[in-house]
Amino acid sequence: MSVEDIAAANTRLYAEGLVIRREVLGDAYVDKSLDRARGTDSEALQQHVTRTVWGSVWTRPGLDRRSRSLLNVGILTAMSQLHELSVHITGGLRNGLTREEIVEAIVQATAYSGAPLGLAAMRVAQDVFDAQNEAAQ
Repeated sequence: MSVEDIAAANTRLYAEGLVIRREVLGDAYVDKSLDRARGTDSEALQQHVTRTVWGSVWTRPGLDRRSRSLLNVGILTAMSQLHELSVHITGGLRNGLTREEIVEAIVQATAYSGAPLGLAAMRVAQDVFDAQNEAAQ
């Protein structure tokens, strides 16, 4: 594979990843993330994540987006990655997860990762749910 072929593949994966990332997380969130990183040392990481996570993993045919979102809720709960959990709860709701499914994923993850992580995750989920309720009023 030539350097040009690799560059073209990377460009394609980035473009596909950006579409999915925007569909799952919303334009405002993605724009803010990319704008904050533009011209800084972290710009390369934003490009890498968009290309590899969103362009290579989220495009795989084995799971639908809803299933991927549900997995992310459990994984991020177990890892205590609360900012990313908030982002992916919002994305999960956009991907068709119900609040009940999100709560159950947190309860399930709590059983294997511990109460402190689960309680922290549930506070994050409740904040997202409350914000969604306020926006709907």
